[in-house]
Amino acid sequence: MGRGGTESLLVGGVIAVVLAIVAVRVVLHRADAAEKAKAAQPAAIPVVTATVAKEDVPIFLTGIGTVQAAQSVTVKVRVDGQLEKVTFTEGQDVKQGDLLAQIDPRPYQALLDQALAQKGRDEATLANAQKDLERYTTLFAQDSIQQQTLDTQKATVNQLKAGIQSDQAQIDNARVQLAYTTIRAPVSGRTGVRLVDAGNIVHATDTTGLVVINQIDPIAVVFTLPEEHVPKVNEAMEKAGATPLQVQALGRETGEALGTGRLLLVNNQIDTATGTVQLKAQFPNKAHALWPGQYVNLRLVLGTRHDAATVPEAAVQRGPEGLIAYVVKPDDSVETRPIRVARTQEGKAIVDEGLAPGTRVIVDGQYKVRAGVKVAEAKQGASPIAQQSEKR
Repeated sequence: MGRGGTESLLVGGVIAVVLAIVAVRVVLHRADAAEKAKAAQPAAIPVVTATVAKEDVPIFLTGIGTVQAAQSVTVKVRVDGQLEKVTFTEGQDVKQGDLLAQIDPRPYQALLDQALAQKGRDEATLANAQKDLERYTTLFAQDSIQQQTLDTQKATVNQLKAGIQSDQAQIDNARVQLAYTTIRAPVSGRTGVRLVDAGNIVHATDTTGLVVINQIDPIAVVFTLPEEHVPKVNEAMEKAGATPLQVQALGRETGEALGTGRLLLVNNQIDTATGTVQLKAQFPNKAHALWPGQYVNLRLVLGTRHDAATVPEAAVQRGPEGLIAYVVKPDDSVETRPIRVARTQEGKAIVDEGLAPGTRVIVDGQYKVRAGVKVAEAKQGASPIAQQSEKR
């Protein structure tokens, strides 16, 4: 090979080396630039998200109520006498018509016997007077007696008939008084404390009575709602037609469901002093979970919102122009979206516009979020605030 060829090879080798060095530097520069860009990019903000659900949601109003006996009767005596026996025990469940107590019936039996005897005597007198009337009628036809004698006898017969009617009234009254000596339960329910013991003399004018019977199955609850809810309740009742609105009773402290009943009454006027309306509901109470005098929380179910879009209440935020939600897009970036909320109940918001079922929304950690930033789901059991501190 000549000198010229050798020089060409050397030049080519130098060029190849230079190109290799340049290529390496370009690669290193790009890697360094990518590393710097990655370092400059902010870390994803940890947040807690939830998915918009599609479900049937009961629409209800809440209030506070007092449990009352469906019927409460103070059993009182209706005649005077000695209380011979008391047949019920305190706290006993009794049925309508059960024997509760017995007053000495002998004085009233004697009055009945006397009234029966009086009627028998008057009936015998009437029979005799009617026979005399028949004879007088025959004699008058024969022109043997005067008209006045016949008329007098007719009046005597009518008088005796009226007397017998009076006797029958006395008998009926005596039987009623005798029946009052046997005291029976006027309603089914549970007896309370015995107020009079056997052996005492009782009077029809006594105000205390013998015992109070409360009907506790079914049982009633009276509660109030603000006056502005009256149109909603009336509208729901009209839509329900013959089907009563459902009412749920919940424990004040635990929130435990105590029973489900039906609305009986919306009072016919609003209390102007409190601006509330009184309502009454009835509950089956076989387990006796409700007790007269108990305070409970009430839910009056007005209807059901079908296929509603719902989110946790924490997802709803207030922006400068109204309610908004922070939506997490598929690339984990955040979008601020205006929404319209129909109502919020039990920590859940029903969204009318702005969110479709399946959309991810932020429910915790919104304070660090703005439109366009990237977010990541916070670790379970740790708050977004703590996780953000750890990253720093």
